[in-house]
Amino acid sequence: MLETLQTWSESFSNWAWGYHLLLLLIGGGIFLLIYSRFQPFLFIMHGIDVLRGKYNEEDSDGDISPFAALASAIAGTVGMGNIAGVAVAITMGGPGAIFWMWVAAVVGMATEFFGGTLALMYRGKDSLGNVQGGTMYMITEGLGKKWRPLAVFFAAAGMIGL
Repeated sequence: MLETLQTWSESFSNWAWGYHLLLLLIGGGIFLLIYSRFQPFLFIMHGIDVLRGKYNEEDSDGDISPFAALASAIAGTVGMGNIAGVAVAITMGGPGAIFWMWVAAVVGMATEFFGGTLALMYRGKDSLGNVQGGTMYMITEGLGKKWRPLAVFFAAAGMIGL
């Protein structure tokens, strides 16, 4: 039973992490960057102003400041895997790897911009009325209640590290 599960997991992982995923991520990021007319770069000063507290409102929704939200997002995004991944990429790929990491970062910025926009648009509230967010809320609030099994699958996959 365990060997069957391991075999299935390995074959799924080999299928999921192929070149088609790279093309989807880079191609999707380029599409979103062009579709948004380079919005992530045009409003970078506005984003810095928001982080500095220029637009803070005491009675706004949410429990944390914009800076605290950024800090927690960075903490959730940049971990030991990303730090070690950069070191391994430079070691294995040489200086050319730095260029491709920059390309991926610029394109990934558009993807992250749209992800953050969707997270703000489709926030939900829990039973106590507190604002909650995340991919599960984006799926159920944005796509509708019939997509709830996908949100549950996403949460379960995140728990076991798929």
